Amino acid sequence: RRATAALRGRAGRVNCVRWARRRDGASETELISGGSDKQLILWEWNGTGTGTWNNQLVKSIPLKGHAEAVCAVDAVYQSDEPDLNLLIASAASDSTVRIWSRHGSEAKCIEILQFGNGFVMDVCLSFLPGSSVPILACGGDDCKINLFIQQNGQFQKALILPGHEDWIRGIEWAVCGEDLFLASCAQDCLIRIWKVCTKSKQLPETEDNSIRLKENVFTVKDTDTTYAVTLESVLAGHENWVYAVHWQPSFSKDGSMQQPMRILSASMDKTVIIWEPDKESGVWLEQASVRVGEVGGNTLGFFDCQFSPDGSMIIAHAFHGALHLWKQAAVNKKEWTPEVVISGHFNSVEDVKWDPEGEFIISVGSDQTTRLFAPWKRKQETEVTWHEIARPQVHGYDMRCLAMIGRFQFVSGADEKVLRVFRAPKNFIENFSNITGIPMEKLCSHQSSDLPEGATVPALGLSNKAVFEGDMAVQLAEDEETFNTISNQYPEIYFQPLILTEPPPEDHLLQNTLWPEIQKLYGHGYEIFCVACNNSNTVIASACKASKKEHAAIILWSTTSWKKLQSLSFHNLTVTQLAFSPNDKFLLAVSRDRNWSLWRKQDSSESGPVFSCCAYTDKNTAVHSRIIWSCDWTPDSKYFITGSRDKKVIIWGQCDLSVTTEGNMLNSVKPCSTVLDTGDSVTAVSISHVLTPDGRYIVAVGLENGKIILYTWKQSGQEPALADWTTCVEMDNSQSYALAVKRLCWRHHAGRAGHNDQNSSEWLQLASCGADHCVKIFNVNRFAL
Repeated sequence: RRATAALRGRAGRVNCVRWARRRDGASETELISGGSDKQLILWEWNGTGTGTWNNQLVKSIPLKGHAEAVCAVDAVYQSDEPDLNLLIASAASDSTVRIWSRHGSEAKCIEILQFGNGFVMDVCLSFLPGSSVPILACGGDDCKINLFIQQNGQFQKALILPGHEDWIRGIEWAVCGEDLFLASCAQDCLIRIWKVCTKSKQLPETEDNSIRLKENVFTVKDTDTTYAVTLESVLAGHENWVYAVHWQPSFSKDGSMQQPMRILSASMDKTVIIWEPDKESGVWLEQASVRVGEVGGNTLGFFDCQFSPDGSMIIAHAFHGALHLWKQAAVNKKEWTPEVVISGHFNSVEDVKWDPEGEFIISVGSDQTTRLFAPWKRKQETEVTWHEIARPQVHGYDMRCLAMIGRFQFVSGADEKVLRVFRAPKNFIENFSNITGIPMEKLCSHQSSDLPEGATVPALGLSNKAVFEGDMAVQLAEDEETFNTISNQYPEIYFQPLILTEPPPEDHLLQNTLWPEIQKLYGHGYEIFCVACNNSNTVIASACKASKKEHAAIILWSTTSWKKLQSLSFHNLTVTQLAFSPNDKFLLAVSRDRNWSLWRKQDSSESGPVFSCCAYTDKNTAVHSRIIWSCDWTPDSKYFITGSRDKKVIIWGQCDLSVTTEGNMLNSVKPCSTVLDTGDSVTAVSISHVLTPDGRYIVAVGLENGKIILYTWKQSGQEPALADWTTCVEMDNSQSYALAVKRLCWRHHAGRAGHNDQNSSEWLQLASCGADHCVKIFNVNRFAL
């Protein structure tokens, strides 16, 4: 399971997406999406056979008309002909439902249904039993289902179905033989199933005293047919709002469409339930249902769910953006097991780093999580795919930055004044070895017996507390006792060590892959903005948000004593990025005040190294005219690069260690390249540690528009020349980000993580992250640059 394409074209968040369904059950080739940009987009795949979605094969038709964000869409074909007429319904926050018609490549709004001051939360289209008359169901905040029938080309209200006692969140039609079924779910924790059937006129009305279901009747004037709507069942099993309900997809058998009587529901109670009627009585019972979902963890429940076409798998997504996948067991049909599924951040990804050995990457984001991705190497298979295998930190503040301190240790900063240091537990290292195929002997260079098994977050806490083997033994003993108090029902330790051979599912990621927090670093007055660690892993540099010089100071920390070493004051506003030179002799800082400062390591004192400012730019010498967002060093520590909002990229140097006085150093560090105009604001820069075969530096530049451009640069003479720059690759729309690139980071070693390439020196890998929630890794052939 992997992402096959990214469909771009929206100017706001996508709120809903739905495949256009065919009545004959044929494969879908069109989908409709609605978003916060107040428009719908109809995406059509023009490919044939088993091709994949990509920008060359997809065409889109925008549908504009709504005055507010679109929150629900549905679409059905009105015939089975190849040149199909498509009927689309959309609901928006402007209290309207719009009906659209698409003929060929032309789409237009044919009707607007007004709902006064109310909101429609979901819409669903189908056809009345035994006819081609469209029926539209709308469920909203009035707790009622409104049924509309198309007559004389206009949708007219036929019935109102009361029953739910809170907002209706989901509705869906299903055709079963001669009958039409409607499933609805609401915030009253209930699911209702309604049945629409043709009412026979021949049956005389009997006056017996038998109990019968109340019928709601309506007549279609065009065909003079009367239909009855009855409540088939009320399903009570969820303990919180039910957000989605879906029927298992119908399938073609012996020339006719078969509809399985199974529905799937997703709720805020952290469960997904499969419902089906009892085989003997035909009554829908919870005893005949299957319940899957999470237990514990920092989640809010499920937002939506779907069956696979054959009903053997179910997928759901939670409020925190995660996908959950379960597969039905071959023997015991009531047993569903979690499967490997793609995962990632659900908000802007702010920083990404390779581990020193280049075997995995760690990223932090505004979704308040730190995530670790690594290649999954399957046994007896050559294919290597990247997956999230751990979530070391699930925080209460938006994450901003991180730096690796050696192989299995990192420091992170968030929208708080504290830096937090984490170290990998034993259970993670063992599972990392199993998943990536790297032997434990290579990973455990230090005493692994002293390491904790895992970590857990105490109730109302923000710090990951280490869990040792002894702690788990005590916990198991307590579990055997009866839950006689409220506190016993909410255990202190949720962590359970598991042996994994494949990437963990979401519920395991949430609870069992945390890393223990080993240190907090206090000293900054405002929210942490950037952090860096030197290459010998002895010194950490950090800076926080600042509007005054006293708060813009860079603090240096020792990684052995975790004490503050030095405070470096120079900048007047927030320092946006810090970078130590590869030889650890220099520290570079760039700032919102449009200047950079270079700090040189002096002779170490007893407490640790001492840095002093040796070069900088000011109002008179500055080249950048806007905020400098990013910086990096060349692998030989001779030059450094800066990238700014003014669209300029500049390489500075040379940083000569033989120059001893500050004045001489200040004069020697100057622009070594011409100003590179990238055409858009520069948000990230990174220089590869491996050069091209002809000795040129490889520079990656990330832009605010989401594009990444690769350049090479080499100084040809005493004076900077434009010819020193060469543009190599510009990522196309399918590869670039939809929003700003936040960070770029080259893998220090040639080769591809997880691969045993014979020509490993041929490949470089570039990790990147963006504001569109994505982390991407690019393979770059350095011989082709």
